[in-house]
Formats: sequence, C-alpha cells, structure tokens
Amino acid sequence: MGGGTRRDFRRTLLAVAVALVGVAGVVTGATATGGGRGSALPLLAPSPPKVALSYQPGPGTAPVKPTTPIQVSATNGVLREVALTPAGGTPVKGTLSPDRRTWTVAEPLAFGKTYTWSGTAADVDNKTVPVAGTVSVVTPAKLVRGTVNIGDDRTVGIAAPIQIQFSTHIDDKASAEKVLSVETSVPTEGAWGWLPDENGGSRIHWRPREYWKPGTKVNVKANLYGADYGGGAFGAANLTTSFTIGRAQITKADVHSHQLVVMRDGQQVANYPASYGLDSDPNRNTRSGIHVITEKFTDKRMVSQQYGYDVMEKWAVRMSNNGEFIHANPATVGVQGSSNVSHGCVNLSTEDAKNYYDMAQYGDPVEVVGSGVNLSSRDGDIWDWTLPWPEWQKLSALD
Repeated sequence: MGGGTRRDFRRTLLAVAVALVGVAGVVTGATATGGGRGSALPLLAPSPPKVALSYQPGPGTAPVKPTTPIQVSATNGVLREVALTPAGGTPVKGTLSPDRRTWTVAEPLAFGKTYTWSGTAADVDNKTVPVAGTVSVVTPAKLVRGTVNIGDDRTVGIAAPIQIQFSTHIDDKASAEKVLSVETSVPTEGAWGWLPDENGGSRIHWRPREYWKPGTKVNVKANLYGADYGGGAFGAANLTTSFTIGRAQITKADVHSHQLVVMRDGQQVANYPASYGLDSDPNRNTRSGIHVITEKFTDKRMVSQQYGYDVMEKWAVRMSNNGEFIHANPATVGVQGSSNVSHGCVNLSTEDAKNYYDMAQYGDPVEVVGSGVNLSSRDGDIWDWTLPWPEWQKLSALD
C-alpha cells in the first residue's frame, strides 16, 4: 500500500487529534466570551422607582402641635393609598389632591399620640415605594380651657362685649388672639382687648367701636384647640357662639336730674324718679361712665361692712361688679326725684324698679353722668366703654 509506514500513520492520527483539540478550544473560548450560539448573557440590576416622597413634618421632627399642617407629597409619581393612624385607633381624615400627588390631614390630631404613615406611591412604570414613618404630637404640661359669656341664640343689648375667660394665665396672648374671629351680618368695626386677669385666668373682650346696630347677627369662632400659650400650656377645646343684637335700649342716668330715663330706638319709654349715690362721699358716688347690664335678681342681698348694712332688696339689676345696681328701695322713696342718698346704687320705687327689671336685658348700656368719680378698671368686669377707641385698640396683643 503506498510507501507509508506504520509510524507515518501514527503521526497522521496525532495531527488530526491536535486539530480537533484546537477546534474544541476555539468553541470553549467563544462560550466564555458570549459570542457563541446559546451563550449565557450577564444579568442587569433593575432600575429603582422614579417616584420620591416628601413629608411635612419631616422625619426626626420634634413632637408637633395637633393643628400643625401635615401632609405627604409624591414627585415623579402619584399616591395610590395613604393612611395616618394612631396606635390602636382608626385612620384620621385626609384629602387627596386632584392630581393625586399630595395627601393632607383634614382634622386636628390628639395630644400625646404617635401616628404611623402607611400606603404606597407609584411611578409611570408602576414601580412603587411605601408611604412610611411616624408623626408625634406634643404632650401638654397644662390644658387651658376657655368660656364665652354669650350663649347660642341669645339676644343681647347694644353695648354687650364678647368676653372669653381662660382657666389660667396666658403667657403668649398673641397666639391666642390670632385664632379668634368675629363675623357680623352688618359691617361692624371692633377689636379684641386683653384686660387684667380675673378669676385666676386671663380674659379678652371684643367690643365694637360704637354700640352694636340692632338686628346684627354675630358669629364668634375661637379655634383654641392646640393653640400654644407658652410655658407648655395649650388650648383644650374650640369655642363658638352665635347671637343677635336686640333693640337699642339706652338708660340715661344724670345724677343731678334725680331721674332715670329709658330710651328705646330713639324714643323715651320711661322716666323714673331716682336717688343716686351720696354726692358728698366719693366712696358712695354712682360712677360716671357707660355701665353695662349683666345680671338681674328678683331678690338681692345688699351687704356693706364699711357702712354697716345688710338688707334684702327687690328687682335688682346689676350694672357694675363694684356693687352698683338699679333696684327698689322703699326706704328712700321720700327723696327719690329730689336728692341723692344711696351708697352708689340707683334707688327706685318698688313699682318702677319692677317695670325697669322687666325691660332690661344683658348688654344694655346705662350712661351715668354728673358724679365726681368715673367708672374705671377698679370697678370690676365690664369697663370696656370707659376707654376711647384708640386706647381700646392698644389692648390688643397683635401689632
């Protein structure tokens, strides 16, 4: 067979084997570099969601007031569902903006509670992020309550001030005054003024510049819940009231006339002989100035340690907290209409006092003139009308 030898044949087989190994090496190399058919591609990391969330208040914020604006907002995406829930409670009310990008708490939170965010937000690729985190509400050192002097649906006189009495002293009066409002059916200029503390707490009055116009509807809102009064004290609850101004009844009391004249809507409706405070004793003078009717008693005990009397009088109408009343006094009927002998009250006959009692209402003004002593802050609760308007405005805590 030809001229080859067995050795040549072995060499040929070895060359073929080497060639095959080389081909195998090429195939293996192609697999390693991903260039061959059926090769394994490297895994790429998924892109993160584009949507981002921001919170108000932000993470790590100190405990907030219960009326602090609280919301969560989404950028590059929308909110799908949101809840803010106190431990062991139900989610608070909230509103979602039309574009679904902002959710805002719609009710005050509770003192001393921690609330937890929950829900999700999504981007255009439907990738989501959780709504998460907490909001803590301050725990007050003291809760301060307020009361208002005029109840709902009452009808009051044209000089009635709006009075809010607080249960303790208020350090930050501006914070309290900012959340007070008065709305009237008839345009009425008026202002709040802080008076000296009484009954252990601060007090603020609102009075119109001039007497109220009859028929005015008045709505008062005091959004005191959560108001920061300073020193760890916070408002405990809101106050509201709605009332109406009645007829324009003004009592004219000229001590030199020895008469008490009642005007209603510009017309005289009564004229009573009267005896005012003793002119010669300043401590017994009926104070000059605008008084305001606050209370009425069918029977009232009148006591004075200084002058040594203790008597029960009929048909007593209080016009000042310094002890001044318009009331019946049968003991002075003989001088009523001619001289002043009382201890500061306005004395009338029993019949006239009953008539006046029946027509008087809370908030009616009594304009006293002619005595040697003026009504002032020393004389009790309502001395609002003794101040000229510019002086009254200075009692506000707001600039």
